[in-house]
Amino acid sequence: MKTITALLVVLLALALVLPAEAQYKDQGGLGGGVGFGGVYGRTDLKSDGEFLARAYLRMSFVRGLQGELGAALGKIAGDEYETQIFPIDFRLLLHPLSVTTWNPYLYAGIGVMQYKIKSLPPEPTPGVKTSSWTGVVPVGLGLQFPMSDQVSFEVSGGYNMTFSKALEAVTKDKNDAFANFLVGMSVSGESGSADPDGDGLTNKEEKELKTDPHKADSDGDGLTDGEEIKTYKTDALKGDSDGDMLADGEEVKTNRTDPNKADTDGDALSDGEEIQTRRTDALKADTDGDALADGDEVNMHKTDPLKADTDGDELTDGLEINKHKSNPLMPDSDGGTLADGLEVARGLNPMDPSDDIPTAVKVAVGEAIVLEGVEFKTGSAEITPASDETLTKVYNAMSQNPGIEVEIQGYTDNTGKKATNQKLSLARAEAVKKYMVDKGISASRMTTKGFGPDKPIADNKTKEGRQKNRRIEFLRLK
Repeated sequence: MKTITALLVVLLALALVLPAEAQYKDQGGLGGGVGFGGVYGRTDLKSDGEFLARAYLRMSFVRGLQGELGAALGKIAGDEYETQIFPIDFRLLLHPLSVTTWNPYLYAGIGVMQYKIKSLPPEPTPGVKTSSWTGVVPVGLGLQFPMSDQVSFEVSGGYNMTFSKALEAVTKDKNDAFANFLVGMSVSGESGSADPDGDGLTNKEEKELKTDPHKADSDGDGLTDGEEIKTYKTDALKGDSDGDMLADGEEVKTNRTDPNKADTDGDALSDGEEIQTRRTDALKADTDGDALADGDEVNMHKTDPLKADTDGDELTDGLEINKHKSNPLMPDSDGGTLADGLEVARGLNPMDPSDDIPTAVKVAVGEAIVLEGVEFKTGSAEITPASDETLTKVYNAMSQNPGIEVEIQGYTDNTGKKATNQKLSLARAEAVKKYMVDKGISASRMTTKGFGPDKPIADNKTKEGRQKNRRIEFLRLK
Protein backbone atom coordinates (compact mmCIF):
# COMPACT_ATOMS: atom_id res chain seq x y z
CA MET A 1 0.00 0.00 0.00
CA LYS A 2 2.77 2.41 0.90
CA THR A 3 4.61 1.64 -2.32
CA ILE A 4 1.54 2.30 -4.46
CA THR A 5 0.76 5.51 -2.59
CA ALA A 6 4.34 6.74 -3.04
CA LEU A 7 4.18 6.01 -6.79
CA LEU A 8 0.95 7.95 -7.12
CA VAL A 9 2.48 10.89 -5.30
CA VAL A 10 5.56 10.89 -7.55
CA LEU A 11 3.48 10.69 -10.74
CA LEU A 12 1.22 13.50 -9.57
CA ALA A 13 4.17 15.71 -8.71
CA LEU A 14 5.80 15.17 -12.10
CA ALA A 15 2.56 15.90 -13.91
CA LEU A 16 2.13 19.20 -12.10
CA VAL A 17 5.67 20.55 -12.43
CA LEU A 18 6.63 19.55 -15.99
CA PRO A 19 6.97 22.64 -18.28
CA ALA A 20 4.81 21.78 -21.25
CA GLU A 21 2.50 22.50 -24.08
CA ALA A 22 -1.03 21.15 -24.04
CA GLN A 23 -1.22 17.39 -24.70
CA TYR A 24 -3.49 17.84 -27.65
CA LYS A 25 -0.64 19.44 -29.51
CA ASP A 26 1.41 16.25 -29.27
CA GLN A 27 4.72 17.95 -28.64
CA GLY A 28 6.68 14.74 -28.34
CA GLY A 29 8.10 15.29 -24.87
CA LEU A 30 7.49 13.74 -21.47
CA GLY A 31 4.17 14.75 -19.93
CA GLY A 32 1.66 13.60 -17.42
CA GLY A 33 -1.57 14.20 -15.65
CA VAL A 34 -4.06 13.17 -12.99
CA GLY A 35 -7.67 12.15 -13.08
CA PHE A 36 -10.39 11.64 -10.49
CA GLY A 37 -13.66 9.87 -10.93
CA GLY A 38 -15.59 6.71 -10.30
CA VAL A 39 -15.30 2.97 -10.77
CA TYR A 40 -18.03 0.36 -11.11
CA GLY A 41 -17.24 -3.32 -10.61
CA ARG A 42 -18.41 -6.06 -12.97
CA THR A 43 -18.25 -9.05 -10.61
CA ASP A 44 -20.43 -11.95 -9.49
CA LEU A 45 -21.87 -9.77 -6.75
CA LYS A 46 -23.71 -6.49 -7.12
CA SER A 47 -21.40 -3.46 -7.13
CA ASP A 48 -21.92 0.18 -6.36
CA GLY A 49 -20.08 3.16 -7.81
CA GLU A 50 -16.92 4.00 -5.91
CA PHE A 51 -14.01 6.48 -6.05
CA LEU A 52 -10.95 6.12 -8.31
CA ALA A 53 -7.85 8.32 -8.70
CA ARG A 54 -5.15 7.87 -11.33
CA ALA A 55 -1.83 9.53 -12.22
CA TYR A 56 0.23 8.91 -15.31
CA LEU A 57 3.28 9.84 -17.39
CA ARG A 58 3.15 10.13 -21.18
CA MET A 59 5.68 10.10 -23.97
CA SER A 60 5.06 10.61 -27.71
CA PHE A 61 6.62 8.06 -30.04
CA VAL A 62 5.49 9.50 -33.37
CA ARG A 63 2.97 12.13 -34.26
CA GLY A 64 -0.45 10.90 -33.14
CA LEU A 65 0.81 7.98 -31.04
CA GLN A 66 1.73 8.15 -27.35
CA GLY A 67 2.72 5.74 -24.65
CA GLU A 68 1.37 6.12 -21.13
CA LEU A 69 2.50 4.60 -17.84
CA GLY A 70 -0.04 5.06 -15.05
CA ALA A 71 -1.06 3.92 -11.60
CA ALA A 72 -4.44 4.23 -9.91
CA LEU A 73 -5.99 3.85 -6.48
CA GLY A 74 -9.62 3.00 -5.85
CA LYS A 75 -12.04 0.37 -4.71
CA ILE A 76 -14.75 -1.94 -5.90
CA ALA A 77 -17.55 -2.47 -3.43
CA GLY A 78 -21.14 -3.48 -2.94
CA ASP A 79 -23.48 -4.10 -0.02
CA GLU A 80 -21.70 -7.38 0.78
CA TYR A 81 -17.99 -6.67 0.07
CA GLU A 82 -15.25 -4.08 -0.35
CA THR A 83 -12.03 -4.49 -2.29
CA GLN A 84 -9.22 -1.96 -2.75
CA ILE A 85 -7.54 -1.95 -6.17
CA PHE A 86 -4.12 -0.62 -7.25
CA PRO A 87 -3.81 -1.06 -11.06
CA ILE A 88 -0.51 -0.23 -12.78
CA ASP A 89 -0.59 -0.37 -16.59
CA PHE A 90 1.07 0.72 -19.79
CA ARG A 91 -1.19 2.09 -22.53
CA LEU A 92 -0.91 3.17 -26.14
CA LEU A 93 -2.90 6.32 -27.00
CA LEU A 94 -3.92 6.86 -30.61
CA HIS A 95 -4.91 10.40 -31.66
CA PRO A 96 -6.79 9.91 -34.96
CA LEU A 97 -7.59 13.61 -35.50
CA SER A 98 -5.62 16.84 -35.38
CA VAL A 99 -8.07 19.41 -34.05
CA THR A 100 -7.05 22.65 -32.35
CA THR A 101 -10.02 22.99 -30.00
CA TRP A 102 -10.36 19.40 -28.82
CA ASN A 103 -8.48 16.17 -29.24
CA PRO A 104 -10.06 12.73 -29.06
CA TYR A 105 -8.02 9.61 -28.48
CA LEU A 106 -8.41 5.85 -28.12
CA TYR A 107 -6.36 3.75 -25.73
CA ALA A 108 -5.55 0.13 -25.01
CA GLY A 109 -2.93 -1.43 -22.77
CA ILE A 110 -1.83 -4.13 -20.40
CA GLY A 111 -0.72 -4.15 -16.80
CA VAL A 112 -0.95 -5.66 -13.35
CA MET A 113 -3.23 -4.89 -10.45
CA GLN A 114 -2.91 -5.54 -6.74
CA TYR A 115 -6.18 -6.03 -4.94
CA LYS A 116 -7.00 -6.35 -1.25
CA ILE A 117 -10.38 -7.54 0.00
CA LYS A 118 -11.18 -5.41 3.03
CA SER A 119 -14.65 -6.80 3.65
CA LEU A 120 -15.64 -10.37 2.75
CA PRO A 121 -19.11 -11.26 1.53
CA PRO A 122 -21.29 -13.60 3.69
CA GLU A 123 -20.42 -16.67 1.61
CA PRO A 124 -16.93 -16.32 0.14
CA THR A 125 -15.45 -19.08 -1.96
CA PRO A 126 -13.50 -21.42 0.34
CA GLY A 127 -9.75 -20.86 0.19
CA VAL A 128 -9.96 -17.59 -1.73
CA LYS A 129 -7.05 -15.18 -1.26
CA THR A 130 -7.89 -11.79 0.23
CA SER A 131 -4.81 -10.11 -1.24
CA SER A 132 -3.12 -10.86 -4.57
CA TRP A 133 -1.93 -9.57 -7.96
CA THR A 134 -3.63 -10.13 -11.30
CA GLY A 135 -3.23 -9.03 -14.86
CA VAL A 136 -5.39 -6.23 -16.27
CA VAL A 137 -6.21 -5.11 -19.82
CA PRO A 138 -7.60 -1.53 -20.07
CA VAL A 139 -9.36 -0.17 -23.18
CA GLY A 140 -11.28 3.05 -23.64
CA LEU A 141 -11.36 6.54 -25.06
CA GLY A 142 -10.78 10.11 -23.93
CA LEU A 143 -11.10 13.76 -24.89
CA GLN A 144 -8.73 16.64 -24.26
CA PHE A 145 -9.75 20.30 -24.23
CA PRO A 146 -7.02 22.97 -24.15
CA MET A 147 -7.20 25.46 -21.32
CA SER A 148 -3.94 27.19 -22.23
CA ASP A 149 -0.80 26.46 -24.18
CA GLN A 150 0.37 24.34 -21.27
CA VAL A 151 -2.66 22.69 -19.72
CA SER A 152 -5.58 20.64 -20.97
CA PHE A 153 -8.79 19.53 -19.32
CA GLU A 154 -9.30 15.81 -19.89
CA VAL A 155 -12.12 13.31 -19.57
CA SER A 156 -11.85 9.57 -20.22
CA GLY A 157 -13.76 6.39 -19.76
CA GLY A 158 -12.91 2.74 -20.19
CA TYR A 159 -13.33 -0.88 -19.39
CA ASN A 160 -10.72 -2.95 -17.52
CA MET A 161 -10.65 -6.74 -17.88
CA THR A 162 -8.74 -8.72 -15.23
CA PHE A 163 -7.42 -12.27 -15.13
CA SER A 164 -8.99 -12.90 -11.75
CA LYS A 165 -12.38 -14.31 -10.71
CA ALA A 166 -11.99 -13.41 -7.03
CA LEU A 167 -11.98 -9.61 -6.72
CA GLU A 168 -15.01 -9.91 -4.44
CA ALA A 169 -13.92 -13.31 -2.92
CA VAL A 170 -16.49 -15.22 -4.95
CA THR A 171 -15.27 -17.26 -7.91
CA LYS A 172 -17.57 -18.50 -10.58
CA ASP A 173 -17.20 -19.05 -14.34
CA LYS A 174 -16.10 -15.57 -15.53
CA ASN A 175 -13.26 -13.16 -14.87
CA ASP A 176 -14.02 -9.98 -13.02
CA ALA A 177 -13.77 -6.53 -14.59
CA PHE A 178 -14.54 -2.92 -13.83
CA ALA A 179 -15.48 0.23 -15.70
CA ASN A 180 -14.18 3.68 -14.86
CA PHE A 181 -14.74 7.34 -15.66
CA LEU A 182 -12.13 10.03 -14.94
CA VAL A 183 -12.00 13.82 -15.09
CA GLY A 184 -8.68 15.61 -14.71
CA MET A 185 -5.89 17.77 -16.00
CA SER A 186 -2.95 16.90 -18.23
CA VAL A 187 0.25 18.59 -19.27
CA SER A 188 3.05 17.48 -21.59
CA GLY A 189 6.70 18.21 -21.94
CA GLU A 190 8.08 19.56 -25.17
CA SER A 191 10.77 17.46 -26.83
CA GLY A 192 13.53 19.30 -28.60
CA SER A 193 13.43 16.73 -31.38
CA ALA A 194 9.66 16.94 -31.90
CA ASP A 195 8.04 18.81 -34.79
CA PRO A 196 4.51 19.66 -33.62
CA ASP A 197 3.66 21.92 -36.59
CA GLY A 198 5.06 19.53 -39.18
CA ASP A 199 7.23 22.13 -40.90
CA GLY A 200 10.39 20.06 -41.00
CA LEU A 201 12.08 21.87 -38.10
CA THR A 202 12.42 20.43 -34.62
CA ASN A 203 11.37 22.39 -31.56
CA LYS A 204 15.04 22.91 -30.75
CA GLU A 205 15.74 24.35 -34.19
CA GLU A 206 12.70 26.59 -34.06
CA LYS A 207 13.75 27.91 -30.65
CA GLU A 208 17.19 28.80 -32.00
CA LEU A 209 15.66 30.44 -35.07
CA LYS A 210 12.94 32.19 -33.04
CA THR A 211 10.26 30.81 -35.34
CA ASP A 212 6.88 29.67 -34.05
CA PRO A 213 7.00 25.93 -33.25
CA HIS A 214 3.21 25.75 -33.46
CA LYS A 215 2.91 27.47 -36.83
CA ALA A 216 4.34 25.78 -39.91
CA ASP A 217 4.69 29.10 -41.77
CA SER A 218 5.77 31.64 -39.17
CA ASP A 219 5.89 34.64 -41.51
CA GLY A 220 2.89 33.66 -43.61
CA ASP A 221 4.73 33.85 -46.93
CA GLY A 222 3.50 30.57 -48.37
CA LEU A 223 6.61 28.56 -47.49
CA THR A 224 6.96 26.39 -44.41
CA ASP A 225 9.70 27.33 -42.01
CA GLY A 226 11.51 24.13 -42.91
CA GLU A 227 11.41 24.92 -46.63
CA GLU A 228 12.73 28.41 -45.98
CA ILE A 229 15.63 27.30 -43.79
CA LYS A 230 16.64 24.01 -45.36
CA THR A 231 15.73 24.38 -49.02
CA TYR A 232 15.56 28.02 -50.07
CA LYS A 233 17.80 29.58 -47.38
CA THR A 234 15.33 32.43 -46.92
CA ASP A 235 14.38 34.29 -43.75
CA ALA A 236 11.59 32.33 -42.03
CA LEU A 237 10.68 35.42 -40.00
CA LYS A 238 10.40 37.74 -43.00
CA GLY A 239 7.72 37.22 -45.64
CA ASP A 240 9.76 39.00 -48.32
CA SER A 241 13.37 38.02 -47.72
CA ASP A 242 14.90 40.07 -50.54
CA GLY A 243 12.61 43.09 -50.21
CA ASP A 244 11.37 43.02 -53.80
CA MET A 245 7.69 43.31 -52.84
CA LEU A 246 7.01 39.65 -53.63
CA ALA A 247 6.37 37.08 -50.89
CA ASP A 248 8.94 34.30 -50.79
CA GLY A 249 6.30 31.68 -51.50
CA GLU A 250 5.01 33.63 -54.50
CA GLU A 251 8.52 33.88 -55.90
CA VAL A 252 9.24 30.17 -55.50
CA LYS A 253 5.90 28.65 -56.45
CA THR A 254 4.36 31.13 -58.89
CA ASN A 255 7.05 33.29 -60.49
CA ARG A 256 10.05 30.95 -60.18
CA THR A 257 12.19 33.92 -59.22
CA ASP A 258 14.95 33.89 -56.60
CA PRO A 259 13.50 34.79 -53.17
CA ASN A 260 16.98 35.80 -52.01
CA LYS A 261 17.68 38.11 -54.93
CA ALA A 262 15.58 41.22 -55.48
CA ASP A 263 16.53 41.33 -59.17
CA THR A 264 16.65 37.73 -60.36
CA ASP A 265 17.59 38.44 -63.98
CA GLY A 266 19.96 41.31 -63.19
CA ASP A 267 18.26 43.84 -65.45
CA ALA A 268 18.19 46.64 -62.84
CA LEU A 269 14.45 46.19 -62.18
CA SER A 270 13.34 44.40 -59.04
CA ASP A 271 11.26 41.27 -59.50
CA GLY A 272 8.30 43.00 -57.87
CA GLU A 273 8.49 45.96 -60.22
CA GLU A 274 8.74 43.70 -63.24
CA ILE A 275 5.81 41.51 -62.27
CA GLN A 276 3.49 43.99 -60.60
CA THR A 277 4.20 47.22 -62.48
CA ARG A 278 6.02 46.72 -65.77
CA ARG A 279 4.59 43.27 -66.63
CA THR A 280 8.01 42.29 -67.95
CA ASP A 281 9.64 38.88 -67.58
CA ALA A 282 11.49 38.78 -64.25
CA LEU A 283 13.51 35.81 -65.52
CA LYS A 284 14.63 37.50 -68.74
CA ALA A 285 16.80 40.61 -68.63
CA ASP A 286 15.68 41.73 -72.10
CA THR A 287 11.99 40.92 -72.29
CA ASP A 288 11.37 42.26 -75.81
CA GLY A 289 14.66 41.03 -77.27
CA ASP A 290 15.83 44.42 -78.53
CA ALA A 291 19.35 44.14 -77.07
CA LEU A 292 18.54 46.56 -74.24
CA ALA A 293 18.09 45.44 -70.64
CA ASP A 294 14.62 46.11 -69.26
CA GLY A 295 16.06 48.36 -66.56
CA ASP A 296 17.99 50.45 -69.08
CA GLU A 297 14.85 50.89 -71.16
CA VAL A 298 12.81 52.03 -68.18
CA ASN A 299 15.37 54.06 -66.25
CA MET A 300 17.67 55.45 -68.94
CA HIS A 301 16.03 55.48 -72.34
CA LYS A 302 12.34 55.69 -71.37
CA THR A 303 11.55 53.14 -74.07
CA ASP A 304 8.98 50.37 -73.77
CA PRO A 305 10.59 47.17 -72.39
CA LEU A 306 7.72 45.16 -73.86
CA LYS A 307 8.10 46.59 -77.38
CA ALA A 308 11.27 46.05 -79.37
CA ASP A 309 10.58 49.04 -81.62
CA THR A 310 9.07 51.68 -79.35
CA ASP A 311 8.56 54.37 -82.00
CA GLY A 312 7.56 52.00 -84.80
CA ASP A 313 10.22 53.16 -87.24
CA GLU A 314 11.32 49.62 -88.16
CA LEU A 315 14.52 49.88 -86.15
CA THR A 316 14.75 48.11 -82.81
CA ASP A 317 15.44 50.28 -79.79
CA GLY A 318 18.79 48.55 -79.35
CA LEU A 319 19.92 49.31 -82.91
CA GLU A 320 18.86 52.93 -82.57
CA ILE A 321 20.74 53.45 -79.32
CA ASN A 322 23.75 51.20 -79.71
CA LYS A 323 24.47 51.43 -83.44
CA HIS A 324 22.76 54.28 -85.23
CA LYS A 325 22.60 56.72 -82.31
CA SER A 326 19.10 57.74 -83.36
CA ASN A 327 16.21 58.53 -81.06
CA PRO A 328 14.15 55.40 -80.24
CA LEU A 329 11.25 57.60 -79.20
CA MET A 330 11.04 59.45 -82.56
CA PRO A 331 10.32 57.66 -85.85
CA ASP A 332 12.21 60.38 -87.77
CA SER A 333 15.12 61.35 -85.54
CA ASP A 334 16.57 64.00 -87.86
CA GLY A 335 13.21 65.47 -88.85
CA GLY A 336 14.11 65.12 -92.51
CA THR A 337 10.83 63.46 -93.61
CA LEU A 338 12.16 59.86 -93.78
CA ALA A 339 11.65 57.33 -90.96
CA ASP A 340 14.85 56.11 -89.35
CA GLY A 341 14.32 52.53 -90.50
CA LEU A 342 13.78 53.60 -94.11
CA GLU A 343 16.92 55.71 -94.04
CA VAL A 344 19.01 52.84 -92.70
CA ALA A 345 17.55 50.48 -95.31
CA ARG A 346 18.63 52.91 -98.04
CA GLY A 347 22.06 53.42 -96.56
CA LEU A 348 21.29 56.92 -95.35
CA ASN A 349 22.14 58.52 -92.03
CA PRO A 350 19.05 58.73 -89.75
CA MET A 351 20.71 61.60 -87.92
CA ASP A 352 21.34 63.70 -91.05
CA PRO A 353 18.24 65.39 -92.49
CA SER A 354 20.08 66.54 -95.59
CA ASP A 355 20.13 63.06 -97.11
CA ASP A 356 16.43 62.36 -96.60
CA ILE A 357 15.37 63.95 -99.91
CA PRO A 358 16.87 62.40 -103.07
CA THR A 359 18.82 64.67 -105.43
CA ALA A 360 15.84 64.86 -107.75
CA VAL A 361 14.04 67.25 -105.42
CA LYS A 362 16.71 68.12 -102.91
CA VAL A 363 16.00 71.85 -102.64
CA ALA A 364 14.88 74.08 -99.84
CA VAL A 365 11.35 75.44 -99.70
CA GLY A 366 11.11 78.41 -102.12
CA GLU A 367 13.91 77.18 -104.34
CA ALA A 368 13.71 75.58 -107.79
CA ILE A 369 15.68 72.79 -109.43
CA VAL A 370 16.01 71.90 -113.10
CA LEU A 371 14.98 68.34 -113.89
CA GLU A 372 17.90 67.37 -116.06
CA GLY A 373 17.01 64.65 -118.56
CA VAL A 374 13.31 65.46 -119.07
CA GLU A 375 12.80 65.80 -122.85
CA PHE A 376 9.88 66.25 -125.24
CA LYS A 377 9.34 65.68 -128.94
CA THR A 378 10.04 68.79 -131.01
CA GLY A 379 7.13 71.24 -130.85
CA SER A 380 5.14 68.81 -128.71
CA ALA A 381 4.21 68.13 -125.05
CA GLU A 382 4.82 64.41 -125.52
CA ILE A 383 7.44 63.14 -123.08
CA THR A 384 10.15 61.04 -124.68
CA PRO A 385 11.14 57.61 -123.26
CA ALA A 386 14.55 59.01 -122.39
CA SER A 387 12.87 61.04 -119.64
CA ASP A 388 11.74 57.96 -117.63
CA GLU A 389 14.86 57.65 -115.50
CA THR A 390 14.66 61.24 -114.25
CA LEU A 391 10.90 61.23 -113.78
CA THR A 392 11.06 57.90 -111.91
CA LYS A 393 13.50 59.44 -109.44
CA VAL A 394 11.18 62.40 -109.02
CA TYR A 395 8.24 60.06 -108.44
CA ASN A 396 10.19 58.10 -105.80
CA ALA A 397 11.14 61.29 -104.03
CA MET A 398 7.56 62.53 -104.00
CA SER A 399 6.24 59.16 -102.89
CA GLN A 400 8.73 58.78 -100.07
CA ASN A 401 8.28 62.36 -98.90
CA PRO A 402 4.54 62.89 -98.71
CA GLY A 403 5.00 66.30 -97.14
CA ILE A 404 6.57 67.82 -100.25
CA GLU A 405 4.49 70.06 -102.53
CA VAL A 406 5.83 71.56 -105.77
CA GLU A 407 5.09 73.89 -108.62
CA ILE A 408 5.98 72.35 -112.01
CA GLN A 409 7.27 75.06 -114.30
CA GLY A 410 7.64 74.71 -118.10
CA TYR A 411 10.06 76.77 -120.27
CA THR A 412 10.93 77.01 -124.01
CA ASP A 413 13.55 78.75 -126.09
CA ASN A 414 12.70 81.89 -128.15
CA THR A 415 12.21 80.11 -131.44
CA GLY A 416 8.74 80.84 -132.84
CA LYS A 417 5.92 82.97 -131.58
CA LYS A 418 5.88 83.83 -127.89
CA ALA A 419 2.19 82.93 -127.47
CA THR A 420 2.76 79.53 -128.99
CA ASN A 421 5.76 78.92 -126.74
CA GLN A 422 3.78 80.08 -123.72
CA LYS A 423 1.06 77.53 -124.46
CA LEU A 424 3.59 74.78 -125.16
CA SER A 425 5.50 75.35 -121.90
CA LEU A 426 2.30 75.01 -119.86
CA ALA A 427 1.30 71.87 -121.76
CA ARG A 428 4.69 70.31 -121.00
CA ALA A 429 4.34 71.16 -117.29
CA GLU A 430 0.88 69.59 -117.35
CA ALA A 431 2.31 66.48 -119.05
CA VAL A 432 4.83 66.03 -116.22
CA LYS A 433 2.07 66.47 -113.62
CA LYS A 434 -0.06 63.87 -115.39
CA TYR A 435 2.88 61.47 -115.41
CA MET A 436 3.13 61.82 -111.60
CA VAL A 437 -0.62 61.52 -111.02
CA ASP A 438 -0.74 58.40 -113.19
CA LYS A 439 1.98 56.90 -110.97
CA GLY A 440 -0.01 57.67 -107.81
CA ILE A 441 1.06 61.12 -106.61
CA SER A 442 -1.85 63.25 -105.45
CA ALA A 443 -2.67 66.08 -107.87
CA SER A 444 -3.23 68.37 -104.90
CA ARG A 445 0.50 68.33 -104.20
CA MET A 446 1.37 69.80 -107.62
CA THR A 447 0.54 73.00 -109.48
CA THR A 448 1.70 73.99 -112.98
CA LYS A 449 2.82 77.11 -114.78
CA GLY A 450 4.11 77.85 -118.26
CA PHE A 451 6.64 80.67 -118.76
CA GLY A 452 7.40 80.18 -122.47
CA PRO A 453 10.72 81.82 -123.46
CA ASP A 454 10.83 83.99 -120.32
CA LYS A 455 13.60 83.49 -117.77
CA PRO A 456 16.21 81.89 -120.04
CA ILE A 457 19.19 80.31 -118.30
CA ALA A 458 21.43 80.21 -121.39
CA ASP A 459 22.09 82.11 -124.66
CA ASN A 460 19.31 81.48 -127.18
CA LYS A 461 21.74 82.35 -130.04
CA THR A 462 23.44 78.96 -129.73
CA LYS A 463 22.04 75.49 -130.19
CA GLU A 464 23.33 74.41 -126.81
CA GLY A 465 21.85 77.47 -125.12
CA ARG A 466 18.43 76.93 -126.67
CA GLN A 467 18.47 73.27 -125.53
CA LYS A 468 19.13 74.33 -121.95
CA ASN A 469 16.31 76.83 -122.05
CA ARG A 470 13.85 74.13 -123.11
CA ARG A 471 13.44 72.76 -119.58
CA ILE A 472 11.18 71.66 -116.69
CA GLU A 473 11.80 73.03 -113.20
CA PHE A 474 10.38 72.00 -109.83
CA LEU A 475 9.80 74.86 -107.39
CA ARG A 476 9.43 73.45 -103.89
CA LEU A 477 6.45 75.07 -102.19
CA LYS A 478 6.49 72.94 -99.02
